[in-house]
Amino acid sequence: MPQMIFVNLPVTDLERSIAFYQAVGAVKDERFCDDSAAMMNFSDTISVMLLTHERFSQFTDRKIVDAHTSAQVLNCLSRESRNHVDETAGKAGEAGGRVDPCPPQEYGFMYGRSFADPDGHIWELAWMDVEAAMKAGQEMADA
Repeated sequence: MPQMIFVNLPVTDLERSIAFYQAVGAVKDERFCDDSAAMMNFSDTISVMLLTHERFSQFTDRKIVDAHTSAQVLNCLSRESRNHVDETAGKAGEAGGRVDPCPPQEYGFMYGRSFADPDGHIWELAWMDVEAAMKAGQEMADA
């Protein structure tokens, strides 16, 4: 079985969040949804669990931070091309997210942008030419 990642996010409006994540390419998995949670799949191995604050609080006694003013994590999704990075960022903006809350990254072999969902959770989008990145790393090591 491949290793999987499940990102659990507290959300203030479950239906709004479902619509947002569908707009940026996630697919809702009806098998793991109810009125307090929704599983959204980006791939066979990457899923986001959208949880109402009440449901999220069943898993931890820690305070839920306001992701609009505090950051605990920066999630990153790889994209298949620079254009796909831009397209996904654009879709996030059209769906009510904030585009580029973090500065865009341009390194030639790597390109990245970001968006914040309606609850303020930041997602980075990254494309990388792995071979060019390895070559650049080797050149730096040889210098």
